[in-house]
Amino acid sequence: MLLSYYQKDLIEAGLDEAGRGCYAGPVFAAAVILPLDFCHPLLNDSKQLKEEERNLLRPIIEKESIAFAVASVDNDEIDTINILQASFKAMHLSLDKLNAVPQLLLVDGNRFKAYQNLPHQCIVKGDGLYASIAAASVLAKTYRDEYMQQLHHQYPHYGWHDNKGYGTPFHREAIASHGLCCYHRKSFDISPIPFAEQ
Repeated sequence: MLLSYYQKDLIEAGLDEAGRGCYAGPVFAAAVILPLDFCHPLLNDSKQLKEEERNLLRPIIEKESIAFAVASVDNDEIDTINILQASFKAMHLSLDKLNAVPQLLLVDGNRFKAYQNLPHQCIVKGDGLYASIAAASVLAKTYRDEYMQQLHHQYPHYGWHDNKGYGTPFHREAIASHGLCCYHRKSFDISPIPFAEQ
C-alpha cells in the first residue's frame, strides 16, 4: 500500500513525468495534490499498471484530487534545452496550472530544479512509494499516451499507437525505412535497425 503523505503539516503536491526516454513526441508531466485520506487499491507507479488500469484510475484521480494539472514540452524544445531540463520545465508548467498552492513538492527521481520558493523532496522510485507521485505518474502517462495516439494518425507507419514513441524494434525499423519526421527528437541518438540486421 502506498503512503498517503510524506508529512502532514504542509500541503504536498506529487510530481512525475512520462516520455523522457522516447525517440519521438513531447515529455509530459503532472502535478497532483491529493486529500490526506485518499486511497485506491489499484494506485501504483504507472509503469506497474496495465493500460486499462491507468485509464480507470485517471478519472478517479481527477475527481478526487484537491488539484491536478498536466503540461508538456515538445520535441523541438527538448532538442534545444535537453531532455532533463525539458522534464523540469514540464513539471514547472504543471505547477503553474494548479488551482491550489502546494507547500511542499514530492518529486519522483533524484534531481529537480527548484520551483519558485517552494521546498521540494526528491524521492527515487517515489511513484511506487507515495500516492501523490503515483497519481502524477498515472496522469502524465495517460495524457501522453493519448497524445501519441493522435500523432499516430498522422504518421501511422511508426506504430506510435503501440510503442508511444519509444525505441522498439518496430519503431527503429520504421525509421530505417521512412527516416525521421518532425516529431522525432533529433538530439537523441536514434539508431535505426540496419537492413542487414533484419
